[in-house]
Amino acid sequence: MPTKDIVAIGASAGGVEAFQRLCASLPADFPASLFVTQHLSASAKSVLPQLLDRAGPLPASSPRDGDRIERGRIYVAAPDRHMLLREGKILMRRGPNENRTRPAVNALFRSAAIAYGGRVIGVVLTGLLDDGTDGLIAITAAGGTSVVQDPDDAEWPSMPRNALKRDHVDYAVPLAQLGDLLSRLVREEANPSVPLPQEYCVEDRMAAQEFAVVESDIVTPGAPSHISCPDCGGVLNQIDTQEEIRFRCQVGHAFTPLGLAAAQGDELERALAIAARTHRDRIRLFEQMEESAHVRGLPRAEGRWQRASLESRHMVEVLEDAMASLRKPVADGEG
Repeated sequence: MPTKDIVAIGASAGGVEAFQRLCASLPADFPASLFVTQHLSASAKSVLPQLLDRAGPLPASSPRDGDRIERGRIYVAAPDRHMLLREGKILMRRGPNENRTRPAVNALFRSAAIAYGGRVIGVVLTGLLDDGTDGLIAITAAGGTSVVQDPDDAEWPSMPRNALKRDHVDYAVPLAQLGDLLSRLVREEANPSVPLPQEYCVEDRMAAQEFAVVESDIVTPGAPSHISCPDCGGVLNQIDTQEEIRFRCQVGHAFTPLGLAAAQGDELERALAIAARTHRDRIRLFEQMEESAHVRGLPRAEGRWQRASLESRHMVEVLEDAMASLRKPVADGEG
């Protein structure tokens, strides 16, 4: 009988240290394959494979597209590539960003759930917002096992906390106990696999396509919303599955509710910063014109330019207050 031999693990902020501690706690005879996705900058050079290779007894590396899956190895997602699973092999693809990141935890989890169902153990560690929650729901719905780091134990608790709020998590443990838990779970008989709704399979295909080569026969699931995509400006479709709401545009950019709110906040902050900079330029212009009017003995013009300068100063203060408000973290509440 198959065992739970596919372990998919995701993290964002604080993940590097958490992954190292976890890998150090795993035994050399660990009878499963581990797939690690840490949210990374597309332009970064990741040393995570080397760090995890040195951290414990299991070899770690970033796979190439099409590599076969072997037990007792740690596969680490590379920058600017989604790591996706297919029966017996790994895909490394430059598909559309999910929550403005590639690699994305949800993309890995979703693909694992579709390919391996009840053999999958999904693990969410420290991180921001609700990344990993939708993917963990897919793993559970497919018959897999869901695990999160105890939020009180996580450096950044939002990711595990949001996963717990969905009431589908099988285990929540401190990081120090996770290695022992996984060592026990991977030796258990796999649960029966359950086919996922078609929407998950379509989204998995979208993540697997090369971003520059869009497959024309893929129809974005869901229904058009009244919200535009922060990445490309297109219309976002709203997808309702497994009591979850998520968004994806025709290009393929995907967002959870908290991820979409954060992306909209980034766009607003950028627009406000441009407006504030323009008003500061206007202040310099108005002050110059005020001084010129004073030298030429034109008191009415001098007063007009002075009032304009004061109005722009006030607008800068308003814009700076608005930007400070946007920098407050998005609430960790349910989406």
